[in-house]
Amino acid sequence: MCAVHPSTRKRRQPVAPGTRPTSRDVAHAAGVSQAAVSLVLGDKWRGRVSEPTAERVREAARELGYRPNLAARNLRLGHTRTVLLVVPALTTEFFAGVYTGAARIAAEHGFGVVLYPSPEGVGPARDPFASAQAALDGIIASSMAADALTAIRGDQLPLVMLDSDPSGSLGAATVNLDITDGVRQVTEHLLDLGHRNFLHLAADVPSWTFDIRARELTARTATVPGTTVRTVHAPLTIEAATTATQTALSAPGPRPTALVCDDDKLAAGAYKALRRLGLRIPDDISVTGLDDLALATAIDPELTTVRLDSERFGEHGMRALLAVLEGRTPDAGDIPVELIVRGSTAPPRAS
Repeated sequence: MCAVHPSTRKRRQPVAPGTRPTSRDVAHAAGVSQAAVSLVLGDKWRGRVSEPTAERVREAARELGYRPNLAARNLRLGHTRTVLLVVPALTTEFFAGVYTGAARIAAEHGFGVVLYPSPEGVGPARDPFASAQAALDGIIASSMAADALTAIRGDQLPLVMLDSDPSGSLGAATVNLDITDGVRQVTEHLLDLGHRNFLHLAADVPSWTFDIRARELTARTATVPGTTVRTVHAPLTIEAATTATQTALSAPGPRPTALVCDDDKLAAGAYKALRRLGLRIPDDISVTGLDDLALATAIDPELTTVRLDSERFGEHGMRALLAVLEGRTPDAGDIPVELIVRGSTAPPRAS
């Protein structure tokens, strides 16, 4: 049976005036998954959802004034068989990999995938169709591009969120990489090498996935007495990372022996700053990234980083959306990640 998620059960709130309530609003109000709402309101719940849960869904729908969108229901029957993949930008190959994986699984089930980058990575976006609801079966969206969904009315379609807080997705299915474990692997690698003075080059992007990086780095280093972490922020560009790193390392005080970067692009910018300052990697300072992009092996020394399988990520996202479309609960569990140790990390120089 579809599980009820106690963490999402909250006092029911009416939707904003003039806004049509969605199945995600019903799921949030009832404390169940979006798949359970589809089963109950599609009268396919018997044997899969308990009677009390079904009644709670019906009651939430009545209180919110929810009415199923018949056009969207027809789309879910496979009349268009088209999915929109919304990503922050196409400035790295990571999201190309997400698209490749999603399109592969989609093709196996007779679906097509349209790739739509959100302008500037965040904020609203223009509707790529005359009406998204009239052209799409569902949407897969990165958390960093979530603000684009309202403008294209994607929040009224079956939705799967990538890199998104499961407790804050209002009933939508979520698919995540195990970023927490990735940061744990990086931090323990550096601690085992003997590093105790860290500089965290954090992405200046308001996103759950980057919050996770900061939170886990702080938690892991706090377990080792005498360890310090200083954090500086930079936009996700090489130029900004270069400036932020150079400014941080030119400040007075003890110099860090390990530089932990939120992604490989920031690490590439940090490399430029370190060379301008006359510092050697890893002799003077160790550097780590997170992504394992192609540039991780293009820079010298090659970068120690966490490999994120973007194609597998896209595959899981598409499988989750197919489950939602079919009224099933998507598979749970984060996608494993792997630390790749290369030449940019070494024990700190003895003082």
